[in-house]
Amino acid sequence: MLEMRPDCERCGADLPADAPGAFICSHECTFCAECADALDERCPNCAGELLDRPTRVGKTLKANPASTERRFQS
Repeated sequence: MLEMRPDCERCGADLPADAPGAFICSHECTFCAECADALDERCPNCAGELLDRPTRVGKTLKANPASTERRFQS
């Protein structure tokens, strides 16, 4: 199952699992729309393509909650 990371790894912006605006690579590195744009939609960790992360809502989100582990390193 896709790990729904709670923040942008580059700027630390909150990225709720039930809202659009998050981008991920195949390794689930997660970035906000602004950072994905600045990175030219390429993951700086693996050089993979950054794509829109699907949302998780309702019963599915309740049964499978998003991760709370933040990845942003200030």
